[in-house]
Amino acid sequence: MLSFLRHAAHTHPSLSLQRRRLLCQLGFFALFLLAPALDLLRFDLTETQLWVLGQRWTLGLDALRAGTRSAPEVAAGLFWRALLPALVLVAAFLAVAWRWGRLYCGWLCPHFSLVEGLNAVLRRACGRLSLWERPSAADAARADARWWPVFGLLCLGFGFVWAFTLLSYLLPPARLWAHLLAGQLTLGEARFLGVATVVFTLEFALARHLFCRFGCAVGLFQSLVWMANPRGMVVAFRRERARDCRGCHTAAAPAGSACDVGCPLRLHPRHLKRMMFACVQCGRCLSACQTSQARHGQPPLLTWQVDADAVRETLRQRREALAHSPPPSQEPH
Repeated sequence: MLSFLRHAAHTHPSLSLQRRRLLCQLGFFALFLLAPALDLLRFDLTETQLWVLGQRWTLGLDALRAGTRSAPEVAAGLFWRALLPALVLVAAFLAVAWRWGRLYCGWLCPHFSLVEGLNAVLRRACGRLSLWERPSAADAARADARWWPVFGLLCLGFGFVWAFTLLSYLLPPARLWAHLLAGQLTLGEARFLGVATVVFTLEFALARHLFCRFGCAVGLFQSLVWMANPRGMVVAFRRERARDCRGCHTAAAPAGSACDVGCPLRLHPRHLKRMMFACVQCGRCLSACQTSQARHGQPPLLTWQVDADAVRETLRQRREALAHSPPPSQEPH
């Protein structure tokens, strides 16, 4: 995995990393939307039936009630068909987070894909990635108010798509589509779609970053596991070349600090690992740094490091932070 990420990060042109990540995001986005319709994964409330990979998935409880299977056989089925797969899936997910951090968030998560897309539209409208930050002078000068309706319609449209997709995981998609196209939604379906659309629209418009950083349980557990591993992948900064940051600017960041501007969650990639708790390993800071330094014929200052290199980077960051911290005040005797 790391070899793939490093190859993507260092292959010319610098945006090849982001192209590969975009392909992963688009593929998983399509899977998320189509999974219910293809019966890849959904739970049908009308039949209380779980569908997995196009097959009805059961635990054998009906056979127990019918007397065709014994209790020990059903217990064994529960272990092999439910408990063990769940444990393996959770363990694999956390193992990835332990070594590489919130890789799922940055490379697959459909919500984060929308966060980045809506960020780009909002920046065109007002020069900001979020309504809660101040725009830079350069971004404010390039802002175009004609993008505001586009941003609003996208939030509303994706809010409805999210609500409909979520409902299709719980009700038969074919029936739901038929009701929608015929304008004959049931009262329960209409209420769910109305409320969920409003909630998702407000979240996309106002709290995209806040949800990713503080409200997503999936992201939180990945961050906790990653922070507990000192050998987990981190963004390393070549401080011996810190002077090169003075001329660091790109078309997206004409005022400098290209890595900071490139981060969709508004983190500061050159900070300590503990200050990067919400980092999703999207690599946009690496791509921005590489683009900036390539203008001067220099290698990037930001790289991914893992295992012993990550430990050395974290220890070095801590030493430098202590060296630059003010001395404790002395109380008079």
